[in-house]
Amino acid sequence: MAASSTASDYAVRAAPTAFKRILVTGGAGFLGSHLCTRLVEEGHDVICLDNLFTGVKANIRHLLDRENFEFLRHDITEPIQLSGIDQIYNLACPAAPGHYQWNPVKTMQTCVQGAINLLELARYNDATILQASTSEVYGDPVEHPQTEKYRGNVSCTGPRACYDEGKRAAETLFFDYNRMYGTKVRVIRIFNTYGPNMHPYDGRVVSNFVRQVLAGEDITIYGDGSQTRSFQYVDDLIEAMIRMMNNDSGFLGPVNTGNPDEYTILELAQMVIELSGTAAKLVNLPVPVDDPTQRKPDITLAREKLGGWEPKVPLREGLTKTIAYFKSIDMEKYKPPTRHY
Repeated sequence: MAASSTASDYAVRAAPTAFKRILVTGGAGFLGSHLCTRLVEEGHDVICLDNLFTGVKANIRHLLDRENFEFLRHDITEPIQLSGIDQIYNLACPAAPGHYQWNPVKTMQTCVQGAINLLELARYNDATILQASTSEVYGDPVEHPQTEKYRGNVSCTGPRACYDEGKRAAETLFFDYNRMYGTKVRVIRIFNTYGPNMHPYDGRVVSNFVRQVLAGEDITIYGDGSQTRSFQYVDDLIEAMIRMMNNDSGFLGPVNTGNPDEYTILELAQMVIELSGTAAKLVNLPVPVDDPTQRKPDITLAREKLGGWEPKVPLREGLTKTIAYFKSIDMEKYKPPTRHY
């Protein structure tokens, strides 16, 4: 189990690197906004690019007046020309099933054409580019926990395929650009991540549960809640992401970034009810098609290649911070990106 985090835990965080001009796509989203904040605080010149489909300006409002921060509203399925870029973090794509299934063709375009456009931009600038891939490339795994060598159990025709296969195709493109053109690439596979700045109507399990209990609603669980997930607090992921981008060992990835502590969805629901101080009931709904029954990362490679990185924030602590964030925001100012959440 992860130990409780303290300020000293991040004394071994990635050392600030020399000044860089960094592009973060999906920068107004949940993960991107945290990454932008960290990079701005380190003194880098940060360009945040987002089409605001699931991202929101509220996540980056505190950065808009900073001299080393710039926001561009743009969709990565369309080419963009920028000069002087040293690093690119590609975080642009809706990640919740309801939202990426709303327009599956657009999701596939974002994964594939978006990757091509950004890889071309990286080539033009001789920049290092990091792809935020996903544990969804493993599908409904028959290997548990999942190592990077596992090739997955993915349906290429199901409703989740636009995202699962889109991300797999993006990984292919990254490694092909490296082999053909020498493009400097990095690939991480992100497992379930949560924390402040999640959209209330994000559609993922943590945000759904917290929003429901705070609204006085019952918690909806798909199936009997026995399926398992591993939940990583956002600060831990951002640390891993920056370490991966700046590693100078020639390691390209892919590498799992997640918390190996495993919980059932039922255990998560019960913890959210307890920590929120509510009396919500549980309502069971049918399991969605191709919903994975278990998900847990093997992070041996991350520990080895990312300077001993491992998650520091345990689930109870992270959920407490997340619930406090949801209590602090005005839900009426957030609009669901789609009807499916």
